[in-house]
Order: sequence, then structure tokens, then C-alpha cells
Amino acid sequence: QVQLVESGGGLVQAGGSLRLSCAASGFTLDGYAIGWFRQAPGKERERVSCISSHDGSTYYAESVKGRFTISRDNAKNTMYLQMNSLKPEDTAVYYCAAERLALSCVYYEYHEYKNWGQGTQVTVSS
Repeated sequence: QVQLVESGGGLVQAGGSLRLSCAASGFTLDGYAIGWFRQAPGKERERVSCISSHDGSTYYAESVKGRFTISRDNAKNTMYLQMNSLKPEDTAVYYCAAERLALSCVYYEYHEYKNWGQGTQVTVSS
């Protein structure tokens, strides 16, 4: 059974840090593009960051560039999102996703990913 299980969300003060983890089972992340998305109440799901499978290139949304870092550990079959200097506007449910994508991950929207984690709440207080 293909599964992505997230952990690491929580409540943090502005300026703080959190690290989200997403462990895969039932398949191997190696060879998949991986991404982190978030959805705030009343807003559409947006791509935060992704890593392309064919060249390992990374993408970050402008709003998180310089503060968030995406990574993967193929040996542990796990992906991560390190979030530093958190702001109240980062408050959202965060989702990990994985998909076999032929091109750079920047060309694919959230609905083109078929494998999703259950989501983890990140709340940043001011």
C-alpha cells in the first residue's frame, strides 16, 4: 500500500523553526519528484517547494525562499521541509506529495500529484 505519513507540525512563535518529515512506504521515493504544498483556510492549495526527479533541481515559492529548505533522504525513504524564520502568514496545513514527473517539478500543479500525505497543521503565532 502506497503511503506518505507526515510529522513535525505544531504551534510555534514567529521567528521560530519547525521541520516537517514525510516518510514513504509501499514505494521508493527515489525516482519520484517530491513536493511540499500548503493550504490556508479559504485559500487554494499552493506549492511551497519541490525537487525534480530527473536532475534534483529545487524550486521555492517566493514567499519562502531563503527561509525554507526541502531535502530528501533516499536511504530513509523520507523527505523533509526545514522551515526557519516562520511568519504568521505561513500558518496552514502542510502536505507532502510525490509523483513520477517527466519534466521539472515547477511545471506541475498540485492536482497532478497522485500520492499525498495526510497533512499536518503548522500554526505560527505573532
